[in-house]
Formats: sequence, C-alpha cells, structure tokens
Amino acid sequence: MRTAYTADQIRGAEHTLMARLPEGTLMQRAAAGLAAVCADLLGHVYGRRVVLLVGSGDNGGDALYAGQRLARRGARVGAVLAGSKTHEAGLRALLEAGGRVVGADEIGAADLILDGLVGIGASGALREPYARLAEAANAAPGRVVAVDVPSGVDASSGRVEGAAVRAAVTVTMGAYKTGLLVDPGAEFAGRVELVDIGLGAYVPDPDVVALGHEDVARLLPRPGAESDKYRRGVLGVAAGSHLYTGAAVLAVGGALRAGAGMVRYAGAEEPVAQVRAHWPEAVITVLDRPSIDEVGRVQAWVLGPGLGTGERAHDLAASVLASDVPVLIDADGLTIVAKDRELLRRTAPVLLTPHAGELARLTGAERADIEAARLEHVRAAAAELGVTVLLKGSTTLIAGPSGQARVNVTGSSWLATGGTGDVLSGVAGALLAQGLSCYDAAACGAYVHGLAGRLAADGAPLAAADVATAVPAAIRAVTSGSAYGEKLGER
Repeated sequence: MRTAYTADQIRGAEHTLMARLPEGTLMQRAAAGLAAVCADLLGHVYGRRVVLLVGSGDNGGDALYAGQRLARRGARVGAVLAGSKTHEAGLRALLEAGGRVVGADEIGAADLILDGLVGIGASGALREPYARLAEAANAAPGRVVAVDVPSGVDASSGRVEGAAVRAAVTVTMGAYKTGLLVDPGAEFAGRVELVDIGLGAYVPDPDVVALGHEDVARLLPRPGAESDKYRRGVLGVAAGSHLYTGAAVLAVGGALRAGAGMVRYAGAEEPVAQVRAHWPEAVITVLDRPSIDEVGRVQAWVLGPGLGTGERAHDLAASVLASDVPVLIDADGLTIVAKDRELLRRTAPVLLTPHAGELARLTGAERADIEAARLEHVRAAAAELGVTVLLKGSTTLIAGPSGQARVNVTGSSWLATGGTGDVLSGVAGALLAQGLSCYDAAACGAYVHGLAGRLAADGAPLAAADVATAVPAAIRAVTSGSAYGEKLGER
C-alpha cells in the first residue's frame, strides 16, 4: 500500500521531526538518498556532467548537497542559481567539492539535470526564470531527476497550471505526495523513488491511498468449502440495446471472469441473443417491458452499458434503482441519472463509474476543469451525490461520500479503447455481488482490470474482449504473491 499526503501534512510532520534532531539532519538525509538515486541513473559517476537547477527553498539546498556528493565522486557538477537567494551552506559545500556556478546554456550538455527549483509548498504557475528553466530541462537530452516533486506540479493535488518539469524520476522525501500519484502531476513525475528520512511516526492519516497486491489479495472474495453459486454472488446486468449489443456481452463477460457465482442478464431480444451465444452460463431474461420484476433475486446490479437513454431505458433504470441491493451505474445509465438525479435517492449503496465527460454531465462542471483537478472533483461529486464515484481516466480515482480517496496504480494506455469500461463494470459488479462495499469493489475492480489490461496488451493493441479473457490471470497474479505479479502492479 502506498499512502500519500498533502503538502501541509508533510510540512507538519517535518516540523515535528526537525524539533527532535540537530539542525540540517533532514536535509543531509534527503541529499544522501537523492545522490544515491542519481548515481544509479548515471551508471558511473566519474566524469559525467550534472547540472543542478537551484531555487531559493530547501529543495535547492537538497540539490546542492546532493551535487556535493556527486562532485566528490568525480562528476562535473554545475549549479544554475535561479532563486533570489541560495542556500549558502549548500552552495559552499558544492564549491568546496569542486562544483561550480554555471549558466543555463549548460543544461543541454548535461548527462543528468537535477530539478531543485521549487518544493512542495509551491502552487500555481511557475514564474520566470523558473518556467524557462523547466522548459530547457524538458528539451535537453539528459535525464531529469526532480527533487521531492517536479517543479510546476502541485504536490497536494497534481494540478499543473503552466510550464512544469517532466522528470524521468522523482525522488520524494519521507512520504509520497498526493500530486505524484494523481494526474496530471503523475504524468510529470515519471518513476517515483521514496527516500526514508524518518517521517514515518509523524505523518497523520493519509490524504490518498494506492492499494498494492497484498491489499487487493486480502480484499478479494474467495470461495470456501461450503460455497455454491448463490453464496458466491448473483449479479444482475441491465445493459445493451438493439444498437449496442456488445456492451452487454462485455459486461457479462467481465462479471463471469471475475468470479460471480451467477449472472442474471436482462435485456431486449437483440443483446439477449448475443449474450446467450457468448456466455451460455448466464441466466437470461428477455424484457418485454422495462421492469426487473421477473428477473429473480440478485445481490447487486450493473446498470447502463449500452442501454440507451430513451424513455424505456429510463424506466428500466428506475426499476433497477428501486431495488434494495447495491447498484453500479455506468455509461448510458450515468446519462439517465444525470437528467433525473432523483433516481439516486435510495437507501442501498450506489457506485458510479464515469469518465470526465460523464462526471461533467452529472455535476455541471466543465470537463477541462475536472481533468485539471481530478481529485478535487471526484471527492466533490461523491459528497454531493452521497455515493461512491470511480473516475476513469489516465489515473483512476475512487472517492467515497465521506471524503476518503484511493488511486489505482495499475493499467495501460492500451486500455483506452471502446468496451473496456464495460468489462470494468462487470468486474466491479461481480465484486459487489460477492459482498464487497462499493469503495472496495471499485478499488479492487480497477486494480484487477488494470492488470488484465497489461496482460492482454503485452505492449501491443488489444480489444475489450481480450481484457475480459485476461481477468482470471490478473486475479491469479494478485493472489499468488509472485514477484511477477508484483511487477505487473508497479506503475
């Protein structure tokens, strides 16, 4: 499990720890870890060119002391002093070790560029000359390492409001910052390396959590000796239409592959024929009218993929949401409830799985604003609607109505193709039917779905059906505890 914190939380923990240590101890710990990561990236240090981008704050001091350590090992280290002031002791240490002060024109010749322009307390767009230096670092051929957080990325939210350093590696101190796990900030952070500086006992409850293999394995339902198909969870699926038969096939397939004991599919004749042909295991009900009265008892519902948004679809959605079991709402179901939010007034749990455009319709926010501040908007939507929200996208976020939030660290860009969201609905719906809460079903479903996408793609294009097929292998990778499975889970 990765726990991540806001800038205020980290500063509070640092303040408490620094009061117990000799002055400068934390900076030296940070610099030692930073220099070690840089040395590993360089391969051999002697003779390599390193340029430090040094701002006015403690990040600049970290960079200077790390540069001192690299210079002692024979690196040619130059510091671009960008701030209105410079950490004097750090600069003196660098110069005594053989480093020097250089101009920005040396950035392009560096083997490694160390970004110490601004730290976790910065917010908003970078000012000059920082913005210009960030762009120069991004354009340079050398590898870029960010100190704590890439300059231009808001450490607490992941917002990027202008120029920002795009790092190959971010070396973060003490604890993960929320903005390193949440896009757009996560995209700029590259690989994140955590340096332990002793904050562990002083950090509060995390702002955001990213589950790992062990966490998901602990939450995933497993059949016991007394299990039967009913005890393993019966999922109802209300999806598909004469125009979108494939959505029903994919949602049912995701549910069956994720371990539902039984899937009851309810739909019109056209998708019924396709589901029956692909999944003879499913129990089929042809709906002559938009009601689930004849479907039979289920433990949860998936509502919406490919359903359509007309009057008949609305009435079917109302019938499903009038039930007393958890309901996952996706795709067309989200459009329906966006137009009629009264449908969400129910006592049983609800899980919404929108992308940014669908969340915009639900809340009235602009899509661009949601993309720029994903965590803020998913939390606000969950609180406003009183439901759990899984916001799909480059980083999948899950928020509960009380403000708790998780970020999913699995997945693949190859998953950005039609139908994969329908598979996710089936996977998460199956976990709901097996007894997980909406919050846990969303997080575990996203994690397994992301792993399945990686397995199915294996570096090449995939189709949504490939993801459904790979779900059992993804679950096996999670529950086996293998090193291969852990590697798949790494971002």
